[in-house]
Amino acid sequence: MNLEILGRPVTKIGVVGSGQIGPDIALHFSKVFHRHDVPIVVVDIAQEALDRGQAKLHKKIDKGIESGAFKPDMGQAMKDSCQFTTDYAQLSGADFIIEAATEDRDLKARIFGQLAGLVSADAVLASNSSHLEPEEIFAELADKSRTLVIHYFFPAERNPMVEIVPGAETSGELVSSLMKFYEAIGKVPIRVRSRYGYALDPVFEGQFLAAALLAQDDLGTTKEIDSVACRALGLTVGPFTAMNLTGGNPITHHGLQQYTTKIMPWYHSPKILADRVASGEKWETPGRGEKIDVPEDRASEIFDLLRGAYFGIVCEVLDSGISNIADLDMGVEIGLDMSPPFRLMNEIGVDNALALVEKFAARYDGFKVSDRLRKQAATGKPWSIPTVLREDHGDVAVITIRRPKVLNALNEDAFDQIEAHFKAIANDDSIVGAVLTGFGVKAFVSGADVNFLAEIDSKQMGFETSWGSQQSVMVVEKTGKPVICAMNGFAFGGGNELAMACTARIARKGLRLLAAQPETNLGIIPGAGATQRLPRLIGVENAARLIRTTKSVSSAEAVELGLIAKEVSGDLIDEAISMVRGAADGTSPLTAIDPSPMETPDALEPVDIGHRSKAVDAILCRAMIEGLRKPLDEGLRFESEMFGEVCGTKDMKTGVTNFIENGPRKPAEFAHE
Repeated sequence: MNLEILGRPVTKIGVVGSGQIGPDIALHFSKVFHRHDVPIVVVDIAQEALDRGQAKLHKKIDKGIESGAFKPDMGQAMKDSCQFTTDYAQLSGADFIIEAATEDRDLKARIFGQLAGLVSADAVLASNSSHLEPEEIFAELADKSRTLVIHYFFPAERNPMVEIVPGAETSGELVSSLMKFYEAIGKVPIRVRSRYGYALDPVFEGQFLAAALLAQDDLGTTKEIDSVACRALGLTVGPFTAMNLTGGNPITHHGLQQYTTKIMPWYHSPKILADRVASGEKWETPGRGEKIDVPEDRASEIFDLLRGAYFGIVCEVLDSGISNIADLDMGVEIGLDMSPPFRLMNEIGVDNALALVEKFAARYDGFKVSDRLRKQAATGKPWSIPTVLREDHGDVAVITIRRPKVLNALNEDAFDQIEAHFKAIANDDSIVGAVLTGFGVKAFVSGADVNFLAEIDSKQMGFETSWGSQQSVMVVEKTGKPVICAMNGFAFGGGNELAMACTARIARKGLRLLAAQPETNLGIIPGAGATQRLPRLIGVENAARLIRTTKSVSSAEAVELGLIAKEVSGDLIDEAISMVRGAADGTSPLTAIDPSPMETPDALEPVDIGHRSKAVDAILCRAMIEGLRKPLDEGLRFESEMFGEVCGTKDMKTGVTNFIENGPRKPAEFAHE
C-alpha cells in the first residue's frame, strides 16, 4: 500500500477544526494509519469543540465495535491514535495537515499563516473547503506549491468521494501523488480545476435550489417534492431531508448567492431558504417509512422539472471544463448518492434530456442550456462514459478499470472499452506495451456483472454472451506487445480470466484473497477463458480443483502455483511498467501461455463439489477435457459453447436467481438438472 506523499512516508497527520467534519476526517485516517503508528492530531481553539469532536469519534468507533466492523483492540488503537488539543504546537513535525474550520476565507488564511511557521517546508497544507478557491485561501502564503483543497463529502469517514482541487501554483507532482495516496487509503479522488464550489457542490446545492423554487412556487409541499425527488433522481433521501441532516441551510444560502455571478444568474438564494436561515427551523420532511401520496399530474410535473434542472446543472459543470464526463458521472453517483447523470440521460434518451432542460429553463430565468448537451442530442447518440481509462507513462500505456461502486465488475460496456483500448495500443507505434490494473486497493476486478446473466433466455444467447466476452479478452492476449496485469486486489471470475489473458501477472504482496473462479456457485461455468487458460498456467489437476470447488488462493499461493510471477511490496504500477519495458527490449523476456493442445485424462480426478450442481459440474468437466485437447483459440470457443449448454439447465436459472435475490452468502438449492 502506497502510504507516501511525494515519495516520503506519512509519519504524522494534522486536522485543524473539531466541528462537524474534522473528527470524521480524523476517524478515517485513524482506520488506515493506526496500524502504522501514525498519530492523528486534531486541533481547535475551543476546548468544548474538542470534547464534542472526541466524543463523536469515540461513539462512532464504539458503534463499529458493536456491529463487528472493528475488533475491540483495533477500536482502541484507533482511539489512541487520535489526540485532541488546543495546542497548535502539537502539529509540529506533521507531514500532512487538513484544515476543516468554518467556511470563512479570512479565518482559513489566518490558520494557514500560523501553520506555515510550524511545519517543515515539505509539509502538505490542504483545506477541506466546500466552496472557496485555493487561490483565495492560500493567497498570503509565500510557497503555494504545497497547498490545495481536498473536499470531503458527508459523512467523511464513510463517503469515499474526495475532490482534489489544485490552485494555479500547486505542484503537479503533488496532485498526482495525492491522487495515488487517496486511492491507497480507500477513497475515490477526482481532480477538479479551481472554480468556486468546484464540480459537485453546485450539483448538490443547485438541485436543492430547484426543489426550493418548486416549493416556493406552490408546485408541491416540501414533503411531496422530497418524495418525488427520490424517484426522479435516485436519491436515498430527498433534498430537504439532506439539508436537515447536514445542517446545510446557512452554507447553501451563502454559496447560492456566490454562484449567481460565478456560475450563472439562475443561482440565487430564494426567499424560502433565506427565511429558514433566519428562523433556524428545519424543513418539513417525510418521517421514516412515511408514504407520501402525490397526485399524478403534480408528481409528473415535479419529476420532469427536477430532472431538467439536474441535467442542466451537470452539463453546465461539463461545459465549464473543470471536470469531465467520467469523473462527473462517478462523482455524483458516489459523492452525492444520486443516479449517475450521464447514464440516466442515456437511459431516457439525450434528446429527451435536452427537452427537459429546455422546459426548466423556459420556466426559470437565467438557467443555462448546455452547448455540449445540445450538440450531443443533435448527434442522436448516447454520451460516451469512460469507465476504463488510459494514461500513458512515456512508452507504456496504463489501463485502469474504474468502477469502484461495483468493485470494478465487468459489464458489456467495460469489455467494449477494454477491447477498444488494446486495439489502439496494438496500433500505436509510440507504445511498447501496457499495464492493466483496477482502481483502488480492494479489487482488481470482482467479476462480471451478474445482472446480465438473468437476461439470458436460451443456449444460443448464452453462447453469444460468452463468446462476446471472449473476443474482448482475446484482444488483450493478441496485442502483440507485453501486457502486465498489476493485480491491485482480488480477481474473481471474469477478473481472473482477464488477468490470465495478459502476458504476465503480479500482485500486491500479502493479499490473503487474490483469485478465484466462483462461477459454479451461481450454477454456471467460466465463460471468458478459465477452463482453457488456467490449466495451461497451473496444470489440469490444480485448475480443475480450483474451478470445481471455487476455492480462492492468496497472492503467496498464486506465486507457488504459477498463476502470478511475483508479489510486490513497493509501487505495483511502477514495477509493472518496469517489467513491460524489460520484456519489450529483451532484457527481461516473458513467456506467454502456450496455446498448443494439452493432453488430458478421460475423466478428471474426483473432488468434493459440495452443494454445487452435478449437472453443471459435468458440463464443466467436458469443457476442460475436450477443450484442452484443442488449440487455445478453438478451446475458448468450445468453452463458450459449453457455457451455452449450461444456460439451458434448470440449475443455471436457480443459481443466478438465488444470487440476485440473496447475495453470495446463501447457497443455492440445486436440482442437479
